Amino acid sequence: MAKRQTAVAFVSSEVDHERWLPQLRQALPAMRFEAWPDISDPASIDVALVAAPPQGVLGRLPKLRFIQSLWMGVDGLLADPTLPRGVPLARLVDPGMVAAMSETVLARVLDWHRHLYRYRAQQAARDWTPLKQFMASDRTVGILGLGTLGADAAAKLVALGFRVCGWSRRQKDLPGVESYCGADGLETMLRTSEALVCLLPLTAQTRGLLDARRLDLLPAGACVINVGRGAQLVERDLLAALDAGRLAHAYLDVFETEPLPVDHPFWTHPQISITPHIAALTEPRTALARVVANLERFARGERPEALVSTTAGY
Repeated sequence: MAKRQTAVAFVSSEVDHERWLPQLRQALPAMRFEAWPDISDPASIDVALVAAPPQGVLGRLPKLRFIQSLWMGVDGLLADPTLPRGVPLARLVDPGMVAAMSETVLARVLDWHRHLYRYRAQQAARDWTPLKQFMASDRTVGILGLGTLGADAAAKLVALGFRVCGWSRRQKDLPGVESYCGADGLETMLRTSEALVCLLPLTAQTRGLLDARRLDLLPAGACVINVGRGAQLVERDLLAALDAGRLAHAYLDVFETEPLPVDHPFWTHPQISITPHIAALTEPRTALARVVANLERFARGERPEALVSTTAGY
C-alpha cells in the first residue's frame, strides 16, 4: 500500500503564506500544502505551520499530529485554551532571527553607552553639551535569558569589550560571561547590570519578573532593554523608576497590550524608546531550511527538533 501523502496546513493571522508556500512546495513536493481558511478537508491535515493562528482553528483539525511554529516564542500558543493538548509543538530556531535579535540588542546597548538617546534630546533643544565618554570595558551588560538568543547577543557584546553577565534557569558556561541562576543569582546579577537586556520566554515564573523591587536593584543610571515579552515588565513600576531618576532610559519592543494603545503614557515619555515588536522577525530565507528539516523528520517518524516543554513553557 502506498504511503499516504502528508498534508500540511499553513495557519496564520499575521504572516503571509505566499512568502512561504511556493518555497515549501518546491522543497517538499511529496507533501500537500494548503493555507487557512481554504483547507479542503480539515480531517486530512497532519501538520500545522502556525504564526498567531486564530483561536480555535487548530482545534478544528481532528487528525493533527504535529504543530510547527514559525516563531521562537510560543507563549501565545500555549495560552490558547483550544490548542490540541498532547500534539507535539516545535518552536522555530531561525539563525536569521538570532542574528537580527543580536543586532537589535547591540544597537540599544550602544545607543545608551554612547549617550545617543541624550544627544537626540539635546539636538531637539539645540543644546551643545558634550557628555562624558565611557569605554565598553567600563560597562556591565546583564542578560536575562542565556538560551540561543541570549548566548549569541552575549558573545557579540563580549567581542565589543563589554563586561557581560547573564541569568538563566540553569547555570550556563559561556566564554567571557559571568553566569548566574536561581533567585539569589538574579539579585546579584541585577545589582551589577548597568544595561539590562530581557530575552526570557514568558512563563508563569517570568511574568512580572521586573517589578519595582528588582528594578530598584539596578545601578543608578541603568537602562532597561525589553525584547522578551511585555508581561515580564511591570509597566507602572518602570514608569515610577524612570520618573524618580533611578533609571536613565528604557528601550521597549514588547508590551502587555499589543498594539500599544494610542493613549498609553509610554508613547510620550521622554525616557522611553519604542519599537513595534520588530526586534527580530522570522526570515524565510534563513528559516525555511529549519522548517523543511523538521517536516522531513516528522514524515520519517522521527522526533522533530526544538520541541516545546509544556511544563517549562518553552
